[in-house]
Amino acid sequence: MASTEEDFPRGGIEKKPAETKTLEERREVDNLFQSHEQPETKKRKGASKEDSTTAKKKKKSASDPVTLNAPAKYVEILHLKNIKEGMLMLACVKEVADFDVVMSLPCGLLGFLQIKSISDGYTKLLGEQLRSQGTEEISSLDRVFRPGMLLRCVVLKLDITKGGALSIKLSINPKLLNKALRPGTLRPGMTLSGCVESVEDHGYLVDIGVGETKAFLPRQVATDQNPNPEELRAGQTITCRVDEVKGSGRVVRLSVNPLALARTFADASHDWSLTSLQPGLLVRAKVTTVTKHGLLLSFLSFSGQVDFLHMEPEEVSTYTVGQEVQACVLYIEPVTRLVALSLRRHLLAPGTLVDLAPAGGGDRIGEVVDGCRVTSMHSMSGALLELPDRTRAFVHKNHLKEMAQTSAVDKLLALPELSCRILNFSAMEQVHFASLRKSVRDKVHFRYEDIQVGEVVMGTVSELLGHGMMVLLSGNLKGLVPKTHLSDILLRNPEKKYSEGMKIKCRVLSVEADKRRVTLTRKKALLNSTLPVVSSYAAARPGLVAHGFVVSIKSFGCIVRFYNEVKGLVPLRELSTEPLASPEEVFYVGQVVKVKVLECEPEKERLLLSFKAVVEGDTADKGTAAPRVLMEVGQRCEARLVTKSAVCLEVAILPEEVPALLPTMHLSDHVSNCALLWEALEEGDVISNLVCLSTSKESITLTQKPLVRWGLEEGLFVKGFSDLVVGMTLVGWIKKLMPYGVFVEFPCGIMGLAPKSALCDRFVTDTASAYQLGQTVVAMVTTFDEEKQRFLVTLKGSEVTGPEGGAQALLLRGLRERRGAEEVLAGREGSGVRQELLELTVGQKLTLAVEEALEEGGATFKSDELTGVAIAASKPHVLGVTLTPGQKVTAVVLQVDLLSARVHVSVLPKLLAKKKSLEAGSLLAVMVQHVDQAFAVVAFESCARLAVVHAGCHINAVFSEAGHLKPGSALSVTVTDPACAELRGLPLLRVEADPSRHPAPRTATTSESEASPGHAYGETLEGAVRSVKPMCVLVALDGGGTGSVHVSQMADAVAVGSFPTALLEAGARVRARVIGGREATSHRFLPFSHPNFKYSIPELTLVPSKLDDDVKLNPVKPREKLGSLKAGQQVTCFVSKYNPERKCLEVSTDPSLNGTIDLLDLVKDPKEASHPEKLYKSGLAVRATVVEASSKPYRFSLSVNGLQQLEVGVVTLGMVTKIEPGRGLLVRLPANAKGTVSMTQLTDCYRKDPLKAFSKNQVLRCFLLETKDGKWELSLRQSRVAPDLAPAVKDPEVLSTDALKPGKLIRGYVMSAGDQGVLVRLSESITGRALLHKATKFSVSPKVLSQHLPSSTLLTTSIISVDPETQLVELSLLTQDTRKSDVVPEALGLALRAPEEQKGELAARMKRTAAMMETMAEIKSKKMKMKKKSLQPVQETQSGPDVYFREGEEEEEEEEKKKERPKKVKAVVTVDKKKKKRKAKKGRPEDSDSGVEVSGREEETTTTKQVKPDPSGPARLQVSAGFSWDLGLNSLRPAAVDPRAPQDGDSSAGEESEETDKPQKKSKQQQEQEQKEEEKALSRREVQLMEPGLRPQDAASFERLLLASPNSSLLWLQYMANHLQATQIEQARSVAERALKTISFREEQEKLNVWVALLNLENMYGSEESLKKVFERAQTFCEPMPVYQQLADIYARSNKMKEAESLYRTMVKRFRQQKGSWLSYGGFLLQQGQSDAASALLQRALQSLPSTDSVELISKFAQLEYQYGDTERGRAMLDKILGTYPKRTDLWSVFMDLTIKHGSQKDVRELFDRVIHLSVPVKKVKFFFKRYLDYEKKHGTAESVQTVKEKALEFVEAKGTQAAC
Repeated sequence: MASTEEDFPRGGIEKKPAETKTLEERREVDNLFQSHEQPETKKRKGASKEDSTTAKKKKKSASDPVTLNAPAKYVEILHLKNIKEGMLMLACVKEVADFDVVMSLPCGLLGFLQIKSISDGYTKLLGEQLRSQGTEEISSLDRVFRPGMLLRCVVLKLDITKGGALSIKLSINPKLLNKALRPGTLRPGMTLSGCVESVEDHGYLVDIGVGETKAFLPRQVATDQNPNPEELRAGQTITCRVDEVKGSGRVVRLSVNPLALARTFADASHDWSLTSLQPGLLVRAKVTTVTKHGLLLSFLSFSGQVDFLHMEPEEVSTYTVGQEVQACVLYIEPVTRLVALSLRRHLLAPGTLVDLAPAGGGDRIGEVVDGCRVTSMHSMSGALLELPDRTRAFVHKNHLKEMAQTSAVDKLLALPELSCRILNFSAMEQVHFASLRKSVRDKVHFRYEDIQVGEVVMGTVSELLGHGMMVLLSGNLKGLVPKTHLSDILLRNPEKKYSEGMKIKCRVLSVEADKRRVTLTRKKALLNSTLPVVSSYAAARPGLVAHGFVVSIKSFGCIVRFYNEVKGLVPLRELSTEPLASPEEVFYVGQVVKVKVLECEPEKERLLLSFKAVVEGDTADKGTAAPRVLMEVGQRCEARLVTKSAVCLEVAILPEEVPALLPTMHLSDHVSNCALLWEALEEGDVISNLVCLSTSKESITLTQKPLVRWGLEEGLFVKGFSDLVVGMTLVGWIKKLMPYGVFVEFPCGIMGLAPKSALCDRFVTDTASAYQLGQTVVAMVTTFDEEKQRFLVTLKGSEVTGPEGGAQALLLRGLRERRGAEEVLAGREGSGVRQELLELTVGQKLTLAVEEALEEGGATFKSDELTGVAIAASKPHVLGVTLTPGQKVTAVVLQVDLLSARVHVSVLPKLLAKKKSLEAGSLLAVMVQHVDQAFAVVAFESCARLAVVHAGCHINAVFSEAGHLKPGSALSVTVTDPACAELRGLPLLRVEADPSRHPAPRTATTSESEASPGHAYGETLEGAVRSVKPMCVLVALDGGGTGSVHVSQMADAVAVGSFPTALLEAGARVRARVIGGREATSHRFLPFSHPNFKYSIPELTLVPSKLDDDVKLNPVKPREKLGSLKAGQQVTCFVSKYNPERKCLEVSTDPSLNGTIDLLDLVKDPKEASHPEKLYKSGLAVRATVVEASSKPYRFSLSVNGLQQLEVGVVTLGMVTKIEPGRGLLVRLPANAKGTVSMTQLTDCYRKDPLKAFSKNQVLRCFLLETKDGKWELSLRQSRVAPDLAPAVKDPEVLSTDALKPGKLIRGYVMSAGDQGVLVRLSESITGRALLHKATKFSVSPKVLSQHLPSSTLLTTSIISVDPETQLVELSLLTQDTRKSDVVPEALGLALRAPEEQKGELAARMKRTAAMMETMAEIKSKKMKMKKKSLQPVQETQSGPDVYFREGEEEEEEEEKKKERPKKVKAVVTVDKKKKKRKAKKGRPEDSDSGVEVSGREEETTTTKQVKPDPSGPARLQVSAGFSWDLGLNSLRPAAVDPRAPQDGDSSAGEESEETDKPQKKSKQQQEQEQKEEEKALSRREVQLMEPGLRPQDAASFERLLLASPNSSLLWLQYMANHLQATQIEQARSVAERALKTISFREEQEKLNVWVALLNLENMYGSEESLKKVFERAQTFCEPMPVYQQLADIYARSNKMKEAESLYRTMVKRFRQQKGSWLSYGGFLLQQGQSDAASALLQRALQSLPSTDSVELISKFAQLEYQYGDTERGRAMLDKILGTYPKRTDLWSVFMDLTIKHGSQKDVRELFDRVIHLSVPVKKVKFFFKRYLDYEKKHGTAESVQTVKEKALEFVEAKGTQAAC
């Protein structure tokens, strides 16, 4: 207790009166929340006037000093709110403009001195000068004022600006400054402010503003005191001293000597009053109070204050009470009668100029400074900061926090570093003013200097003027948009387009920062321009193309202006390609033009420009390259989801991570599925089957709509308006719904209008009732206007041909999408309800209980199996059924909504009847029961079966929205499949169209051809071309129906490289013959002779030679055509499309024959392999060579490059199929050949990690070296592939060991590093070895060496020796041999390898080899002995049966030994051979065995064998089959050797054996001795069995113990370990299964221990499948989270890092609401050195977990950083938390513990110093002081301990009695 009292004095024991007063005053000042207003004392009722008067008199004491103003209660700086009109203050000239002067006021404020507020004389002088017509120079403000001048000012007016800010208007008129003075109050020695009124012969008349007083400044005095008297002129303001007063103050004489003014102080003889006191007056004052916020002074008869900003920084701590100082009056507040003084030296010297820039120089205004720290906090004013360069900065209290935030003083004090932005430099205080607001720091534009010419900025319309528009950019920054730049054309009424407050985008034309002028433009052509910005003449180099605007039109040309007033001339000859007589008729002022720079002379500021060069197309700028288009429209890709929003998904196209957009409406053709698919996607998911929809400079748009993808692949899109053709069919989607029609958007951003009359075959009253936004449609172009770039389309089903498959394909595709999304949602964590809903199907019957019968009809139900699901039946589905609450009913499922967890059911009896079977092809009537947007549930009238149909029979129809398909509607359907697997057993139906309602739509499945009569083979038909595609032409036949013409049937001879279908146009009349038919569903060509032929679409030919009716057409089967083709034959084929997945070009030779061209047979240059589709467009005619043609199996391969022969020395193309780290590449060659490239054949110059330069599917040039085992060995060396172009070879090939000479340096790749040294690959067939002592100079273990020399590491080696016979190459990696640094870094601090260690290594290796040879020889000799022993003859004493049975037993024993060989069996040593001989001499029988007796063999025999006990330990109990509770005491025998007991001997000692078999009589003493030994042995055995740490050694012992403790997981695990030691894996598994069944279900932790052991077992000895099964079972019986964590730890311990990381990822997805999963994953990542991944994981965790867990989570991650990662990062994380929560003392304690453990003493002490200054309860601070002192006592010195005690004492004194408690 005494030591505690010494370390932490309670304070208040002995205090002096003066100290008590000081502490009370300081406490009053320091208290941030105390109200400083005195409480009002209520007058006691009935108190007399005399009482109150007496009380007032008592308050005033005679000893109190007499002052004209009361002393301030606290010291604070001047705030804007305290400034009042009439207030006097000292100011400094900051800037001088034409009509006003910007003044720097105290505390960083700004004021404005207008030209009319200087003096009456100056105003009169200006008026005379302006009225005069002479050449007299006007006295401008810059001649009167100089920056840095100190002036006395008065606040004239406080104006409110338009933006709501306060503007301070000042005046220096002497009449206002000195209005409190009278002639009689003037005294010699006073200093006043005056203005030169006129210049006389002998001096100057000065207006001092005092009544009728005339003030005169003699010229002689002014000349002597001022070396430049001509500088005094009329209107000039001066500070002067009164030297003489005459005539009762009516006449005074002045002087302006600067030295005299600096020595003139106000004294009592001047009779200054509070109203007449002047700013700038020098006074002598005495310090009365010292506070940390400033000083309180007394001077003359006044009291004043000095804030901390006006104290000299070096002398702040030196001021004491009673000290006399020289001060300057700074300002006087007339209301509060407060006089503020300054002690700054630059203000104590009148007449000198104040520095307007900091002493260090440099303009830092606007700079964002990091690494600042708070040096002092002043509650009523702000905070002082110390910048990194040791300069000071002040932050006003309003800038310590954001506007809407509360006070953050504690947070600021807790932060070690801050970031601020410098706002201004105050000349009065000579200090920077800064802001800590994040909104201020993040401003892009803070000053006019920050605005860049040509930059696009956002602004707000501030004011509309006659000459333009003012735009507010940021803060106080404004810009002007001239009237000519408000739009591309001149606006007559700008107010109709712009209004105040409107947000607009502008481009900066010019910036004049010194004049604070910014010129902007709103011209759209300039805003959207991507051409270079010409902001200077130097930037306008010849050949540059840029945008400008015309500013003047002359007869000789046009003048064009760019940015920053850069101008150029376009001469008349360069205006146009045609001569112009008058340029003003073609161009106008303000017109934006594109020009090209022809000539430039920057020094003369001359530019010669041209319009003509741009028009002629010569616009390419060498310095600028067009943006590269990463994707082409129609190109397939896959992307990773980055972020989700309601209308769009931001994705990254793989593998280049190119950003792109995937609109939500483009997730599916079915609008109803888009929301479900959006919900199923999560950030990080990879989305496949995406197609590029459109590209722009800003973004790439993708789509997942299957029909849009189909349209892109079929060529049903156009890239521009010029490609449109009337009658063309396009696939698009609804973009906008209007009353007069709908806008349909197509790929490449093309948009057309479908009028209201072209929407549907029936009349549509409302477009919203027929179509939805985002709906996929098929449209046909009807008309287009080239001039207006507009076109119309029709969506009528009777006029538009739909996609293949019709409504059935739409139905199956939509339900497949919906099912996939539902499975994803149901598979997430916490989706038990969704999993139950996923199992429900349409038509399934449920047993439900009625919950409520609704009044409006319908009912709700509940189910015990479906908890949390809303089950309802609509009114039509309960008609005729009486329902009461609680009633049990059977209902049939109509629809399941997974997102809303809602099930629609029906209880109609007709739907619950027994189901009847359906037949395929039958036409039946159905009735609609339920409609779900695009899908409808129908019921057969003839049988109680349900089915799902598409709501429309055409893609363009949405009948559910239009009201044509609603519950109760009757339809006719045809059964296609009675039990469709994709519909989960429901029948697949085709809805038959109702001709009475609407015409049959034109689709591929229900085309006109089915209704029309079939056409005969060879029949001649006529028709009109309906549409032209690259691979076919569709013909509208005259008799009805549509025919198809393949691209190969266009002409007899087709030119290679042409597009045959391009010869026809839509609408052209053609004559064709039928050559076959095409299936509508698959578009597969079938001849008429095909047995499964079903007429759909006739296949036609337009070949002229086949159109003659006399020519007989013989149908040929595809197999026959394929069989007629031979390898090497030349054929003409037509490109269908390029398949990027298979890396081949799909081609077609005729309608029935399709083939492929492999990529390696398609290109000749690897560069062409990146985009072969650009070379081979769809429909292109190509000449190719047949490579392979066979019908069984079907293979038709072709080659553009001809048949390639692979031979040694040939250079061919190859494709990388696999990259094998450490080995090389696997390459696919033409003709399906394979090859390998070793590491040494990749390049002529080896490099680190050479495989990084290659990727899968990369096409390369390969050189064929040789073939081995059917594989080619390849080389990619440039010297092999292109020897003429190859540079010098740095690493030549090593073909044989003859090229290797000792001492030669050679490079190679590491194969492995281990006990044998380092193996280095020198070539494919030659490998070198560097022994350990030749690999490094350090004594290093093989493990460390392998860590620093991983596989494929490039090394420089020196050859030591070469053995040609064994091909062994000995190498050296030592520095002295290779002249390279050592392979092991010195930073590891390893010891050097000693020479003896090298010799010892060789000797040890030789010793191991000799020992191995000796062991092998010994094993061989033992085998020979055993063989001889088995062949020995049977001795006479042994009978035949005995030998027979003994041999059988020995064989069985040998077999048992072989089975149990891995088991660790304890051997008991009996006697040595030498001891046996000595004992034999004494007449004792000896054992002739090998001297070692295995106890395992004893367990197998029936008799107990006794051995001699070890004299050093107790006698062992020999138990034949383990311990058993049933055995008696007599069965236990000590292991001592009885001299009369028989020993196992050899069969040759027959007689001795017979003698020893006879029982010998024991004496009584021996029997008693044996009994005592048996009792002692039994006691010892019982003690051993009672020991808790005793581990059983056999199965029987385990079983006995498990009977007593069946729930002990430790015992079960020991039992499993016992089996595993004997490699009995199955037995260990069975023990684990027994444990899981035996342990009580209440013992969850015990069961978990067994599951973990079983997981360990399967991980070590099982397979992946067995481990997975155990893992799934463990999750079922235990909490899943601990099971995940345990398996992840098992993976990590067994170095299965990929599996561990994969499991951790799954764990954080499934258990994202649990902190433990995130922490476990974070610890794993940090242990692997993945700090960045751990940081990203922390951000994900913060988003997933509740905000209440954020602090704990971040602190835990910080602790993990300290433990496994970067301590600095952990420190930064804790700093950030404590900056937000500075009062969390528990976090401070954790921070201390970690810093003490991992940090330096300096860090610990800095942390303690921060903690003891926290604003927390005193008891907690005392706790931290105690820890601080304990730390210093343990780790510090006596001085540091004393320092802590002093800090504690200061704390106690500061807190007073509160700390003493």
